[in-house]
Amino acid sequence: MAANSGYIFKGSDEYTSQEGKRRRQHSLFVKVLAVIIILLILLVVGVVVGVVVSKNKSQNSATLSSSTSSSGGKSTTGQTTGITNGSNDPSVFEKDPNLHKSFYGMAYTPEGSMMPNCSNSLENVIKDIQLLSQLTTRVRLYGADCNQTALVLEAIKQTKVEMEVFVGIYVLPNNNESYIRQRDIVKDAIQTYGVDHIAGVTVGNEFMLNYISEKQESDPNSAIGNEGAAMLIAYIEDTRNMLAGLSLPKTMPVGNSDAGSYFNTKVLSSVDYGLSNVHAWFAQVTAGEAAAWVASFFEDTNVKPASQLPNQPKMYIAETGWPTKSSDAAHESNGAGIASVTGLQTFLDTFVCQANNNNIPYFFFELFDEKWKDIQYGGVEGWWGLFNADRSLKDVKIPECPSLDP
Repeated sequence: MAANSGYIFKGSDEYTSQEGKRRRQHSLFVKVLAVIIILLILLVVGVVVGVVVSKNKSQNSATLSSSTSSSGGKSTTGQTTGITNGSNDPSVFEKDPNLHKSFYGMAYTPEGSMMPNCSNSLENVIKDIQLLSQLTTRVRLYGADCNQTALVLEAIKQTKVEMEVFVGIYVLPNNNESYIRQRDIVKDAIQTYGVDHIAGVTVGNEFMLNYISEKQESDPNSAIGNEGAAMLIAYIEDTRNMLAGLSLPKTMPVGNSDAGSYFNTKVLSSVDYGLSNVHAWFAQVTAGEAAAWVASFFEDTNVKPASQLPNQPKMYIAETGWPTKSSDAAHESNGAGIASVTGLQTFLDTFVCQANNNNIPYFFFELFDEKWKDIQYGGVEGWWGLFNADRSLKDVKIPECPSLDP
């Protein structure tokens, strides 16, 4: 890190290396994905338009009614968390006594929201929002493809829960088509649903990490880093202009998300907030040491440097959690860290209430295990959920401590 960057890497050299190594494997996938997206863009636009038109044509159609009639995920005690008593009203659902609204926020992507194979559904998103509403009042999304922004806002509308969303636009280097498509999807969703349940628009997730890692660079404020930052800032400013053109009833914050060690100072100077991915697992510490490490790293590496910038962007922890297993023995441990349900419980017990009490804004990573990550990357990548993929609660106890509003 350059001396004038303002970032402090407190014991983070190994973390930075581990984090970069873990996510560098995403680069090839991103390139292939970009090619596929370009080839299928016309087909995708047709599908998206069809979904939006169909949705807006009749919110209370038989399809939507039937989609809310089944129960959501079950906890390990068998308590349902979805619609009960035969009600067709998504706002009427049984609460799980094992769940508590203790989390500041939750990282979430509707299942099946990965291009080019969009398979998400309003039915499943409604079930997830019912579940999420028992844990938090905030969610963050990563991208907008597969109409996920509108699906989440529609689910909030139908369930009538207290929930705000940090919507996302996932940015790929040198791929204007992907950005424009997602920007317009977000725009359409805002025009349809308004901004009562939108807390901000996040442009980019780990863009700088991926950009400089592909070029064998580690300093986000290097010449190569500033080159990538210029691309990202152009997207950020375009998003601001889009929002300004809508004449919204409130000023919509625009932010950026990246790995904790990879924020570019120019990017942070261009946003209202930053979302920092901070995972103690990659610092090779024990589950018992993880909470303190996350809090210290976030304060030193993100909060303090941001407070020195003229715009003083608000910093959030965008991701933090603990994996519960590995798909192979080689990745079951990382230094002193061991992937286990016991480790997740330890992290829950030592991080959640303490972060709430210290007014640390965070999004827990993540709601449920994601099979596609396990298939694509293996190791611990697919096993960070509080819930299993079938939405059954893992063998953990959710802490009881109301989240504050820092």
